[in-house]
Amino acid sequence: MDLRLLAEGTSFRLVPASVHGILWLQTHFESEHWELLAEGHVIVSRTDAETLMADASLAGLLLNPLPSLSSTQHA
Repeated sequence: MDLRLLAEGTSFRLVPASVHGILWLQTHFESEHWELLAEGHVIVSRTDAETLMADASLAGLLLNPLPSLSSTQHA
């Protein structure tokens, strides 16, 4: 796993899980954001998460799938 997107309400926390994930993030974000990215402190919208995952996947990174936003209720 190179990148993880962890659900936080309707947004997702972007968490690098390998050196490859960190390097990919460094090629896509300004250097002033690298520390926050490396520490998993960046939260993105679902739309941005889907775009990031598609781009990272095309680059060959291993990713966790985005969780479904549907809710389940127990009777």
